[in-house]
Amino acid sequence: MQYQAPAWLPGGHVQTIWPALYARRRWGHVKTLHRERWTTPDADFLDIDKQRASRADRPMLVLFHGLEGSSSSHYAQAFADWADEQDMNFAVPHFRGCSGQMNLAPRAYHSGDHEEINWVMQRLRSDHQAAGGQIMVAVGVSLGGNALMRWAALAGHQAHFKTDAVASICSPLDLMKSGMAIGQGLNRYIYTPMFLRSMKPKALAKWAQHPGLFDKQAMLAAKDLYAFDNVFTAPLHGFKGTEDYWTRASAKPLLRDIRLPALALNALNDPFVPACSLPDKSDVSNSVTLWQPAQGGHVGFAKGRWPGHVRGMPDAVGSWLLRATGLAVKTGEVAHG
Repeated sequence: MQYQAPAWLPGGHVQTIWPALYARRRWGHVKTLHRERWTTPDADFLDIDKQRASRADRPMLVLFHGLEGSSSSHYAQAFADWADEQDMNFAVPHFRGCSGQMNLAPRAYHSGDHEEINWVMQRLRSDHQAAGGQIMVAVGVSLGGNALMRWAALAGHQAHFKTDAVASICSPLDLMKSGMAIGQGLNRYIYTPMFLRSMKPKALAKWAQHPGLFDKQAMLAAKDLYAFDNVFTAPLHGFKGTEDYWTRASAKPLLRDIRLPALALNALNDPFVPACSLPDKSDVSNSVTLWQPAQGGHVGFAKGRWPGHVRGMPDAVGSWLLRATGLAVKTGEVAHG
């Protein structure tokens, strides 16, 4: 991916924050998302938001959102617009607790949640094939991308049965280095409070459902993601603590095991995914393509005149996915340059 930030959008922080808040997300009309609620194998539920193509058998794009994201996130809306332009079915599975309603089970979600990815992909693929569809591709953004790439690596050759190609966008593939980076410098004052503002109330709601599930006072006292993960995320999902979680849940050590077409896009100036944490060719299999432009921020990649738009990244990533499966790409992307 060739990307050059507009002159009016300097630096990784601005390239991260402005696109998420102000940049244009769509070129077409807004289509209605239809929500499905699925009962999980452990008697919990997941909410899946879907956008329909002209036919049920048209190709499908699945998007796994990032930390505290949803189908309303700027990148999800931009991908929905791209999918509509390509006449693709589009689905956003919400990780537990991220659809606007707290899930029922003690567990929530985490950066290495490959079991959840596997179950969702299997059902989406089955439903798509039952409708006559053949091609299905998947994108994971930030946290969702790490989980997706970890799933693809652990599934190996079996991943082909559930999807045809995958992509991660600005994902913290080395969770330890990214986790430490988000708690340092300006990141500690910009992004850490933003995440904790939504994560702590959700944790309190989980404690109300399951009193005594974790140390509530320690969670409330957490000042960064390391402390929050140590008392909440890690123990709820079978990890000994933050370091065990960030080490075992990282996708980077497994990227050599991916056997289907995979793309990993990371900007080198991402504020909390350090360039030194990114994989190089020696870390990945021949199936993995690395795009590492110098600019873009964290899931930013805004283009055009002020206030800019964020369709350029879905155009590039989505087109790569379609070409990886042998499908043609409609040329509307040219208009978004």
